[in-house]
Amino acid sequence: MAPEPAIGDHWEQTAEWWQREFTDGADPEYEEQILPLAAEHLAGARRVLDVGCGEGQISRLAARLGARSIGIDPTWAQLTAAVDRDGGAVYAAASALRLPFPAASFDAAVACLVFEHITDADAAIAEVARVLEPGGRFVFLLNHPLLQAPGSGWIDDHILMEQYWRIGPYLVEDTTMEEVDKGVVLPFVHRPLSRYVNAMADHGLVITHMDEPAPPSGFLARAEEYEFAATIPRLLLMRAEKR
Repeated sequence: MAPEPAIGDHWEQTAEWWQREFTDGADPEYEEQILPLAAEHLAGARRVLDVGCGEGQISRLAARLGARSIGIDPTWAQLTAAVDRDGGAVYAAASALRLPFPAASFDAAVACLVFEHITDADAAIAEVARVLEPGGRFVFLLNHPLLQAPGSGWIDDHILMEQYWRIGPYLVEDTTMEEVDKGVVLPFVHRPLSRYVNAMADHGLVITHMDEPAPPSGFLARAEEYEFAATIPRLLLMRAEKR
């Protein structure tokens, strides 16, 4: 399937920034935490679907682990980089809402920091469940829906003389445009954790493992403002099994 450029799409406009800042060893959270967790939970898989693969670093990881690895993404600029970087994976232009594969095509699927940018999470989870074979696994990585909700952050209250991690409006489902770097603005969809868990349960995906890892040391070394919140996880991993 040949991808076509998406006019005005935020990801088309920011792909180069993403590739520069978060791939090929540039980002300590990916190197020290996300990629090792993905390797652990994809180990032994034979056919892996990487949903929202971007420039393909999870797809390449799955291929190195010995799987037939297929990455899908709607963004031309990311897929072009993925194909150029090769690594043994195969790529297709597709939406998570309409996966171009027959039912039970894969024994593993992974979505890494993707569902925060999908407007219809229920439909996307239904598609993941459809293409997984019985007993197949879904490795699902998110920015932590509770502790990284919009408006959350470290508070150093000089009036009350208290320091604490503030939780934003967790129960409010909302899409916000966030400036993640100077001049880089991306849409983020916030949902309570229960929305994801219930959608998975509705489609026969039963959670078998969950991780809430502390921020890795490399990230803390680069983010001085996070030093006092080192016990607050930024990432949530859930592994589910298709029943």
